[in-house]
Amino acid sequence: MKKAIYTLAFIGALYSCKTTQTSKENQPVIASIDLVNVEEDKVSVSVDPDRFTTENTTFYIPKTVPGTYSTDNYGKFIENFKALDYDGNELEFKKIDDNSWNIPNAPNLDKVSYQVNDTYDIEDEEGVFSPSGTNIEAGENFMLNLHGFVGYFENKQEEPYRLQIKRPQGLIPGTALSKTVAASEDMSFKEDIYSLGRYFEVIDNPIMYAKPDTTSFMVEGMEVLINVYSPNKKYTSKSIKPGIEEMISAQKRFLGEVDNTGKYAILLYLSDSEKQDARGFGALEHHTSTVVVLPEAMQPEQLQKTMTDVVSHEFFHILTPLNVHSKEVHYFDYNDPKMSQHLWMYEGVTEYFANLFQINQELIEKQDFYDRISDKIKSAQQFDNTMPFTEMSQNILEDPYKDSYYNVYQKGALIGMALDIRLRELSDGEMGILDLMKALSQRYGMDKPFEDEELFDDIVELTYPEIRTFLETYVSGTTPIPYNEFFAKVGLEESETEINTGYFIKGQTPYIDGDPAKGDLFFRENIQFNSFLQELGVKGGDIIKTVNGEEYNIQNVYNLIMKAESWEEGEEVSFVVMRDGEEVELTATTAQPTDTDTTITEKDLPESSKEVKLRNAWLKG
Repeated sequence: MKKAIYTLAFIGALYSCKTTQTSKENQPVIASIDLVNVEEDKVSVSVDPDRFTTENTTFYIPKTVPGTYSTDNYGKFIENFKALDYDGNELEFKKIDDNSWNIPNAPNLDKVSYQVNDTYDIEDEEGVFSPSGTNIEAGENFMLNLHGFVGYFENKQEEPYRLQIKRPQGLIPGTALSKTVAASEDMSFKEDIYSLGRYFEVIDNPIMYAKPDTTSFMVEGMEVLINVYSPNKKYTSKSIKPGIEEMISAQKRFLGEVDNTGKYAILLYLSDSEKQDARGFGALEHHTSTVVVLPEAMQPEQLQKTMTDVVSHEFFHILTPLNVHSKEVHYFDYNDPKMSQHLWMYEGVTEYFANLFQINQELIEKQDFYDRISDKIKSAQQFDNTMPFTEMSQNILEDPYKDSYYNVYQKGALIGMALDIRLRELSDGEMGILDLMKALSQRYGMDKPFEDEELFDDIVELTYPEIRTFLETYVSGTTPIPYNEFFAKVGLEESETEINTGYFIKGQTPYIDGDPAKGDLFFRENIQFNSFLQELGVKGGDIIKTVNGEEYNIQNVYNLIMKAESWEEGEEVSFVVMRDGEEVELTATTAQPTDTDTTITEKDLPESSKEVKLRNAWLKG
């Protein structure tokens, strides 16, 4: 999914008053956020529940949220926590850990209040992935991933919430939520009010407040909102719109009759590489929106391609896990999570669709699609190829499994590909994995989770008995997928070829890496470098200090990659690297870098062959 009650006088009278004698029936939990009176880069929040009948209660800020599959401890960013009675006096409480506060005198509790720090301007963001993080920049931008701002009381996650956000006049909200708006008497600020059914809906609806830069379009009855924050005004929502519109139109055609989202919001935050800002680039999905964080320094063509790859992945989550998910996902425990076995489906199949639809809808060439599959095979080979995917998924928050999380986008997608080909083979081209996901979506849906251990039975019932062997061998089993066997079914083979690369990246594989603890950039060890880096004379482990006199580290690595793309052929470039504790100067003349690569290509077969027919069914559906 990759924030004090300051209500207006008349709203306060209607919504926020509780007396010590009575309590309104069915009163929602009222969460109030003040974006006007920001103090030392902190935002004030209060959460006001209905009266408690229990002797004590515990207030929580999430430790983990759906879609991140990591322990982030958002309570680390909470300060000045207070529990207040109905007269405004402070009550005793005990902080249990980073994310929870126990309040023993619950019947006298009126509300809790606290201040929230953001993550974007904290070095390394405390390990929080930027699209699930928070930003507080007074009068300029607020990224409200609400799990970082609003908490919940014990056993009250299923109660309705009213979210009240006081904002400066010059900022507007980007969100898929509908709201009511009230203005202060002097028109100095406004207050947005959102009504939500339960706590999950709070954290499932991020809001980005910024100066107006919004555009929208309709696709087959669905309204798509694009909200952009570009600090240096390099991009606007209108400049982003054409690529997004083409992409989502193609996705809707690919999905066909799947239609359960009337409004979808894309919140794009572009990070300023010249200051302490978000550095974890990517996106985080929600039912009706996605938060995207990318570097503002990206060139337009790159930005469009990245948005296509990243946002399309998030949009396909409307199939799974949003409409096909287990009880572990549906009844998610934010502070003691039990993880599902089926990341191969939630993330892997989604990533596969994000690539398959592009060839299906002719947004890319077939060879580009094959190259992406080849890159994923190479990336997956860096992980334990015998680790059962269901076991890894169920234990993804723990060692040693959590280090394999990136593999859900690599081997997880390859599981989706192999399953798709096997389904096409068994059905003589008539059924693919998209058909399977549609069938599962019809059987379950947004509000009906499945039992984790019963999913394989359901899939076999909806497909073929042979699919059980596939699932138990390659998903829950320890057998590596024999990719060449699956490629042969569709008339493909692997071959060695010379390819063009970037100066620092080959396909999706970088030649450089970073040390988050030290901030260093270094050349990776035990890999073959491209022709330019070989001429330059780099060695694995070399730490990059300067390029053409400019210092680089993990904070501005994207500046380096962007500048390298603008190098003219024949330029002389100089590097200073640290090697074995000593500075070494390296120089080379720029030229198109090349590298050898194993790629997937089509066999020379007649169009009438069963392999070509099956390939056409696979790619064109």
